[in-house]
Amino acid sequence: MGVSACGKSTIGRLLAQARGATYLDGDDFHPAANVARMAAGHSLTDEDRAGWLAALSTRLAQADAAGEGVVLSCSALKRRYRDVLRQGAPQLRLVFLYGSRELLAARIAARTDHYMPASLLDSQLATLEPPQADEAALAFDVVNTPQQIVDGILMKEGCS
Repeated sequence: MGVSACGKSTIGRLLAQARGATYLDGDDFHPAANVARMAAGHSLTDEDRAGWLAALSTRLAQADAAGEGVVLSCSALKRRYRDVLRQGAPQLRLVFLYGSRELLAARIAARTDHYMPASLLDSQLATLEPPQADEAALAFDVVNTPQQIVDGILMKEGCS
């Protein structure tokens, strides 16, 4: 979880591969209207996110019921969004990816294959509610390489 350009997809794919799990990109679950809204430089409202979060929660519940290991990358910027995800996966383990505004902005500026414009970074940072201690999230500064972060996750989970 984290704001745009923190490396959620890259790290999520690497982690899923390392764990032999299914990788799910939360961006793939957004309805077309949400993608168009973001691409036009408009922040999503809680109402815009409701259906998206419900779809993610449902997919997590399906994976849980099937005994399928899943790594999901999604912003999950607010506690209440993460609580919706936990409804589908009560054992949800968060990995919070964070970085300086300057680093994240530089990464966004370098991207050519994503609909999220740089203009939305500040609104995401303003919306972000970092996980609290009771959420037991693993937190990593994205100044580290994706592989260093994945290795750190695996080490902290005892999976290495």
